[in-house]
Amino acid sequence: MSPSAAIVKVSVVRQFYALTKPRVIQLIVFCALIGMVLAVPGVPTWSEAWLALLACLGIWLVAGAAAAFNCIVEKGIDARMKRTAWRATASGELADWQTLLFSAVLCGAGCALLYYGVNPLTMWLTLATFIGYAVIYTVILKPLTPQNIVIGGASGAMPPVLGWAAMSGEVAPEALILFLIIFLWTPPHFWALALYRVEDYRKSGLPMLPVTHGNAFTRLMVWLYTLILFAACLMPYIYGMSSWLYLTATLLLNTGFCLYAYHLWRDYSDELARKTFRFSLLHLSLLFAALLLDHYFC
Repeated sequence: MSPSAAIVKVSVVRQFYALTKPRVIQLIVFCALIGMVLAVPGVPTWSEAWLALLACLGIWLVAGAAAAFNCIVEKGIDARMKRTAWRATASGELADWQTLLFSAVLCGAGCALLYYGVNPLTMWLTLATFIGYAVIYTVILKPLTPQNIVIGGASGAMPPVLGWAAMSGEVAPEALILFLIIFLWTPPHFWALALYRVEDYRKSGLPMLPVTHGNAFTRLMVWLYTLILFAACLMPYIYGMSSWLYLTATLLLNTGFCLYAYHLWRDYSDELARKTFRFSLLHLSLLFAALLLDHYFC
């Protein structure tokens, strides 16, 4: 293979990899892993660790397939938005059939791994999540209603449920509490992004809340959702899933998120919206990390 051909091959691999939205997938797998860990009392055995590894890989494959399928459906929208115009589907560097085949292979491999290597319940729940995100949210809800993020957030909140089902073979109340936390975290997280990217969304034609209801209303919704999220984040402690370590972390993290949202509501700037969005990512990651530490050390 000539050097130029090798460079082209590497470039294509990178393009396909980028379609899986790696940063998003990392957070999905991390949240699923937290569900797996919390479902197992004490330190997992080697067989449980192997099961968790297979489940993480299967969930990663199906989530990557959903992300790639999303890129096909939204290639026209992506081409009109500065932050997504670089995607190979939007720029035309990858044909639709190539991306669709890539998505199908990832989904098929992930479902087979989950069905035979983990358990059928996890496979069906993961496939339902794929359909919920790639079809119901992307194709139907996203272009239809400004509440797309709220309703579609159910798919994004599923990873801990998938992780719990992988290790226990059931969906327990604890898994549903974790689901609720991510479900309520999603709107203020995405609306903070939409506030400073509002012109991109206006050009795309998507009915995002800042476009349809304005900046002030969206800021108020971000603030109110962080208050509701604060209450939901106390549930693991109230239900007995965690102890003082998680409680301390959730009080600090949610106070921080609420303060960001309050200042965003009262004195808006694009820079503050960016900081709020970035803090929301830190908030969820550290919150689940606190649950993990609490599980083993308290």
